[in-house]
Amino acid sequence: MGFVSKYEQRDLRLPDYRKKLLSSIESDLLNDDHVLAFFYGGSIGNGNTDLYSDIDLRVVVKPEKIKEYISNKKTRPQKWGNILFFEDTNPLSIYTVVHYDCFVKVDTFYYEPNDIQPSNWLKHIKVIKDTNELMADILNKSRALTYEPTFEEFQFWRRKFFAYLHEAYRRVMREEYYYALNCIDHLRLSMSIAWYMDKGLQPNGFGDWAKYEGERSQLEDWQHSFLKSWECGRNALEITNVMKSIVMEFKSVHRSLCNKLEIKEDSAWVNKIIEMVI
Repeated sequence: MGFVSKYEQRDLRLPDYRKKLLSSIESDLLNDDHVLAFFYGGSIGNGNTDLYSDIDLRVVVKPEKIKEYISNKKTRPQKWGNILFFEDTNPLSIYTVVHYDCFVKVDTFYYEPNDIQPSNWLKHIKVIKDTNELMADILNKSRALTYEPTFEEFQFWRRKFFAYLHEAYRRVMREEYYYALNCIDHLRLSMSIAWYMDKGLQPNGFGDWAKYEGERSQLEDWQHSFLKSWECGRNALEITNVMKSIVMEFKSVHRSLCNKLEIKEDSAWVNKIIEMVI
C-alpha cells in the first residue's frame, strides 16, 4: 500500500473550503470602489485546480490608494476567514501570504494599473472584476505572446548550473552532505528549467519546483525518468554519480539551447569547468 494520510477526510473537503474563501474574497473586493480589478492566477486561472491548490489573488487598486492597501495587507484578509498564520514578514512588500485554519493558503499581490503589463504569466488568468476593461486588454495582448528564452536567461541558467556543480563537490569533500544534497536539488531544478526553455515554455523562477512534477507537468516521460533516477542519499559516491549523470543531460540540452539562440557552444570551455569537479 502507498502512503495514506490521516487527514484524508479533511483534504477531500478542501475544495469546499477554498470555494467559501473565494466567495468571501469576491464579496469584499467587488464592493470596493478603490479596487479597479482583481483576478486569479495559478491553478485557478489555468482551470486545473486539485485538492491542494491555493488561491493566487492579484488586486489592482487606484494609484493613490496603493500605499494604504499595502499597509493594510494583513488586516484585509481577516474579513475572508479565520487566519492561522502569516508567512511573510516584510511590511513594505506588495504581497502577503496567509494560511487559513481550513488549510487553504491565499497569496495576494497588490498593484497599480501601470504595474500590469502583458506577459506570458498572464495568458491564463481568471478575471473577476475589470473596471474599464483593463484586464481584458492585458489578457488579449498576453495571449498573443510566445515564449522564447533570451540570451540573458540562458546565461543566468548556465552560470547557476556551473556554480551549484562546483559547490556540490566542495560540500561533499567537507562532508557537509545536506548542503551537497541541496546543491544536487538545484541541479535537478536547473535541468527542468532548461527542458522548459528548450520546448519554448516559460519556466518558473529559479528555486520554484511548482508543477514540474505531477499531472500538471509539461515535461516528457523520459525527462521525469531522469529526475527520478537523479536521487541520492548522504553518500559521496552516490552524489558524485548523480552529478555525472546530470552533466551528461546538461551537455545535450546546453547544445540545443546554444543552437536555438545561435550562441557558440564552446564545448572545450564547458568541459574545462565540468572537469574541475568530476
